[in-house]
Amino acid sequence: MTAVTEKTMANAIRALAMDAVQAANSGHPGMPMGMADVATVLFNRFMTVDPAADRWMNRDRFILSAGHGSMLIYALNHLMGYSDMGIDQIKAFRQLGSRTAGHPEYGHAKGIEVTTGPLGQGIATSVGMALAERMGAARFPDLVDHFTYVIAGDGCLMEGISHEAIDMAGHLGLGRLIVMWDDNKITIDGDTELSTSTNQAARFAASGWHVQAVDGHNPEEIAAAITAARVDPRPSLIACRTIIGFGAPNKQGSHDVHGAPLGDAEIAAAREFLGWPHAPFVIPQDVYDAWHKVSARGAAAHAAWEARLATSPNRDAFAVALACDPAPLTPAMAAYKAQLLVDKPKVATRKASEMALGVVNGTLPFVIGGSADLTGSNLTRTKGQKSVTKADYSGSYIHYGIREHGMAAAMNGIALHGLFKTYGGTFMAFADYCRPSIRLAALMGVPVTYVMTHDSIGLGEDGPTHQPVEHLASLRAIPNLNVIRPCDVMETAEAWEMAMASTCTPTLLVLSRQNLPLVRTAAGENLTAKGAYVLRDVANRQVTLISNGSEIEIALAAADALAADGIRAAVVSAPCFETFAAQPAAYQAQVLGDAPRVGVEAAIRQGWDNLLRHTDGFIGMTGFGASAPAPQLYKHFGITAEAVVAAAKARL
Repeated sequence: MTAVTEKTMANAIRALAMDAVQAANSGHPGMPMGMADVATVLFNRFMTVDPAADRWMNRDRFILSAGHGSMLIYALNHLMGYSDMGIDQIKAFRQLGSRTAGHPEYGHAKGIEVTTGPLGQGIATSVGMALAERMGAARFPDLVDHFTYVIAGDGCLMEGISHEAIDMAGHLGLGRLIVMWDDNKITIDGDTELSTSTNQAARFAASGWHVQAVDGHNPEEIAAAITAARVDPRPSLIACRTIIGFGAPNKQGSHDVHGAPLGDAEIAAAREFLGWPHAPFVIPQDVYDAWHKVSARGAAAHAAWEARLATSPNRDAFAVALACDPAPLTPAMAAYKAQLLVDKPKVATRKASEMALGVVNGTLPFVIGGSADLTGSNLTRTKGQKSVTKADYSGSYIHYGIREHGMAAAMNGIALHGLFKTYGGTFMAFADYCRPSIRLAALMGVPVTYVMTHDSIGLGEDGPTHQPVEHLASLRAIPNLNVIRPCDVMETAEAWEMAMASTCTPTLLVLSRQNLPLVRTAAGENLTAKGAYVLRDVANRQVTLISNGSEIEIALAAADALAADGIRAAVVSAPCFETFAAQPAAYQAQVLGDAPRVGVEAAIRQGWDNLLRHTDGFIGMTGFGASAPAPQLYKHFGITAEAVVAAAKARL
């Protein structure tokens, strides 16, 4: 019997891609068909994965940054024998309930390392994965030693986040990151010359990458380039000159093949052109056998690794990192919170975050921090944290530079890699620069933590460009994201406990620049985790004042003023709307009460509907801020105890 060639193995990918897209009457056949040769060489000769143990820590990572070409990864995983990717899933491409979504979705199927689709996110996330591999290897050199491979398209490299990502990767010398660029010179609108003339090879080289160019349909050139990339100490770009839709004789090389079914006639012509006589969705057994050899090689590598693990002196420490168990934090944080009640510190919640982080980082060895060039403002680095550098990956603090979007994507990659929990800081106003990656973290259920400081007009003189107004509302609108705005050191500590305990929800901490007094009088139950609670209660309340963060101080002062006038006002602290909404209805009713309510927050009202009725009042912002000292701004915009009192009395 003649051995199955890589050409035939690649044509199996092409056939599955064009058949699935045709059956769905929707999808992108061009990229899978064009990159089938590159993917075949990569997996057949280099990739180390074990489909029977898809979460094996030392597997190579494969990221399809050009996520619209999702049939490439589905075809690969089907051919290699992943147990959840039978031919039924290929036939159900893009259908409700199938694992084969239009773009690869993390958690929907085995072998998908990250959700991609928004172009550029995959390559940027891969930087975090590759960095996590280097940090893991520095800690466990006998157990962590793998590559991160990426297929990216022209669109990925046009997106602005790609610049942040390749700059960071080059600076950190991530030599085990290998990007294969699908250089097909086609976009949706037509030839790439319509919209770009960038010399991508020069751009990557300028950022410290190893750069090669190959014929993307020549297996030996592809293999030689990957071999060279694997031994070069720099991250590598391999420009693979391909023909989009390769194999479709009348449409290949055209933007017409990018995002639409080929049609029955062109598929028939492609079968003849490729020498693929088999019916739709039929793969000969010898082709399956050839692909299963890739899996067998990975299984053997996995078995050898398990043998190393069994005798490794790092075995126990590795298990701790892999588990990311926050349990040791509980007693340490309990002691810390008890001391807060004694010391009663009045500090900004960004400082309170640094204090709590000292406990976190001193207790949990798997936590990795960082900031987008705002370490001294975000206060994200604690005593003893060593910088992660090209020369030493053993540190636990990453200097992301002025790359907020790249930071957020890299954080996703670090978390997805599996050995670390990670946090990163910037100003709250720059959450917009991070937002696409925050959204993907929420969509994937990746428990990263964002430290967003300078959270309101309370930052003062830097003015409206830096003063968040609409940001809280926009971030609270993202499903599966816990936005926590603590009011003092106690709530901040509890927020960090929540963040470290989270397994499938990212956490965004919203922290003040200005000092805030300790208002909590007990340190037992984590009340912040409830989302909202009665901070100050009264019998037979006549009005409920609801606030969070720096405005709790205003709400308490207003309650005092109302009490002086004989009006009984309860004060509710609501640091996390999302977890409060998840509480039992009876608890929510108990906290909110039936009396008129007034919300107080130095932001817009949007997003308060679960706490306030249309007849209730709100004291906050209705437009952008201004440049002035913070106390003047609060008075200027009417966010004062007097305004809260007036709003409360108006509803009695």
